[in-house]
Amino acid sequence: MNSDYKIGQIIEGVITGIKPYGAFVKLDDKTSGLIHISEISDDFVRDIRYFVSQGEVVIAKIIDIDPNQNQLRLSLKALNYSHRKERTETSRKRRLLPKRNIGFDTIKEHLPLWIEKKEKQMVKVDLKHALLEENVLDYQKEVSRIHRMIHDKTGKGNDFLGWVNWAQTYDKEEYDRVKAAAKRIQDQANVLLVCGIGGSYLGSRAAIEMIQGPYAKSDLEVIYVGNTFSSTAIVRILDYIKDKEVAVNVISKSGTTTETSLAFRLIRQFLEEKYGVEASAKRIYATTDKEGGLLKPLADKKGYETFVIPNDIGGRFSVITPVGLLPIAAAGIDIDALMDGLKKATFDFNTDTLEDNPAYVYAVARRILEKQGKLAEMFVSYEPHLLFIAEWWKQLFGESEGKENKGLLPTSVNNSTDLHSMGQFVQEGNKILFETILTVNTPIEDMTFPFEAGDIDELNYLADKSLHWVNQKAQEGTLQAHVETGKVPNIILEIEKLDAYTFGYLVYFFFKALAMSVYMIDVNPFDQPGVEVYKRNMFKLLGK
Repeated sequence: MNSDYKIGQIIEGVITGIKPYGAFVKLDDKTSGLIHISEISDDFVRDIRYFVSQGEVVIAKIIDIDPNQNQLRLSLKALNYSHRKERTETSRKRRLLPKRNIGFDTIKEHLPLWIEKKEKQMVKVDLKHALLEENVLDYQKEVSRIHRMIHDKTGKGNDFLGWVNWAQTYDKEEYDRVKAAAKRIQDQANVLLVCGIGGSYLGSRAAIEMIQGPYAKSDLEVIYVGNTFSSTAIVRILDYIKDKEVAVNVISKSGTTTETSLAFRLIRQFLEEKYGVEASAKRIYATTDKEGGLLKPLADKKGYETFVIPNDIGGRFSVITPVGLLPIAAAGIDIDALMDGLKKATFDFNTDTLEDNPAYVYAVARRILEKQGKLAEMFVSYEPHLLFIAEWWKQLFGESEGKENKGLLPTSVNNSTDLHSMGQFVQEGNKILFETILTVNTPIEDMTFPFEAGDIDELNYLADKSLHWVNQKAQEGTLQAHVETGKVPNIILEIEKLDAYTFGYLVYFFFKALAMSVYMIDVNPFDQPGVEVYKRNMFKLLGK
């Protein structure tokens, strides 16, 4: 046997034989390995041939070595592959998955993902400035327990874990209808009204503003309605769109969300008066429950095209469903790339090993800082078009862990703007918070600062420097001031750029971090019972 083989090593080999109990792998002329059926997948394996085939090149991890027989014990599930083959009874030998399906047919299809994962992390978590008093890796046992709980769906609120494998299970036919509807919206309108509140609009707005940036060059203007009772906002929007070509995507699972329902009645009447009942129905798209609620019967009666909010995915996780995908696609963003990013993140974060899972590292760091007396987490960005990423993040974490008198208060700032308002408190105020910075290496736009003769404004020291470089230095200087002088812990989340692929990846990063972090304080991450209190009081005052 080649003495260079070590337990824990990642190897490549060829499947030379398949038995009911496992698959034999040839590594070199003298060494072979066995992948026992129990090491194929965390899921139930009925037939090992669904996962691997004769002559296939596989990537596996060495989990044991038998030097006497020149054989290695190998594992696929230790690499967290999700590579189940979907086959029909009549055609078990034929691959059925379409090109963009997130499921994988062979280990070969994982090889590019594995190489990319080893070369570069899409989201880097930097804890050098976090001032942690404990080692994150000491939480490995608890993380492994909760990871299994998430994937086995045995924890609190497990009925709402549909997002975990959404990249594999989403409805491909409906996904194609989303793209077709988005194209129709682009053809029929120059204004799209997205009518929804909370998770029904925050995710799509976060995506559109993050990816397109400010003052985007788009033929379709997206306006968000149904998220406020403000009479001024509602009346002004109705006045603004009276001479526009308008389409609307109304989003509500129950159809009873008051802010959304109120706005939609006004908008529906506006469209029916402007285009007529029949023509207006072709401009209204309803994303709602598959069968229940008030919106679905109305949509069926009026003839609106409908899309489904999955029963097992809560609103604050719904940006990866038609809830978010239709407005994002209508805005001209490549949702195929977004779903590819989601697919990659699903692969990367399907591991309980802290050293390999930055989402879990971030989750554990949050809990350690809470134990150190931090009561609030401040999400920090240095790009104005990341404002709604922060708003989406605040709902995700606030609604998920703010229960049973537990949880961190999620808040946010957008620097350098807010350094001139909140910066003083962060630097010298009550030490109740830590900061989580989302930093971007490559901006959407950049330019070089010019030289000016005479230097009247005394800015020539910045000449020939890029504006993004200036922004980065502001960030670095603030980090140093807050951590070294102010003693405020900082977690840094670093991403390369702002595009659809990165957005899909980033939201799953936060989903996984959220689930781990909230289960660590033993509350249900997926309900929001406290939200109902204000509604009951409001309805009573309104005379409902």
